[in-house]
Amino acid sequence: MRISPTSRPPATAPAPGREGNAGNLLRQAGVRVTDARLNVLSELLLSQRALSHLEIQDAMPAMDRVTLYRALDCLTDAGLAHKISGDDRVFRYSTGHDGVHGHDHGKHERHVQHQHGHFKCTRCARVFCLDEAQAPASLRTQLQATLQSTLGPGFQSHDVELTIKGWCADCAK
Repeated sequence: MRISPTSRPPATAPAPGREGNAGNLLRQAGVRVTDARLNVLSELLLSQRALSHLEIQDAMPAMDRVTLYRALDCLTDAGLAHKISGDDRVFRYSTGHDGVHGHDHGKHERHVQHQHGHFKCTRCARVFCLDEAQAPASLRTQLQATLQSTLGPGFQSHDVELTIKGWCADCAK
């Protein structure tokens, strides 16, 4: 049986005032602005840590999981978010974009979109981006220098997957 467009549940409408930054970022990246992309990107921008698919789904229960996966894939492909693989086999997503994270994964960095480390709490499994607003390239520069000195000239990194494990401030109490 085929479901007609009118019998589908309505898409989750963007919350009032949420389109601002997320909508602008989608347009700047040349990505069509849809309610799903807008809501997912807004949720990621508001979060102070990387979120799993399940955490995003819990924040937007009206959105079906396939639409959510497609929105996350689109945002990742456009360089507006990055996908962090964990040793628990759960992918987490973060924008690493705004005042909280301090750097831009915009259109000009589409192919170099994930150049920082992460902190993973071994108690609660939350993942946080390690990025300093004043020196966003310092870790990348240090790691590239290490790569060059260890393996020799010519090696060039394009993704950094560095994870520091420990206890977050909440779990360390």
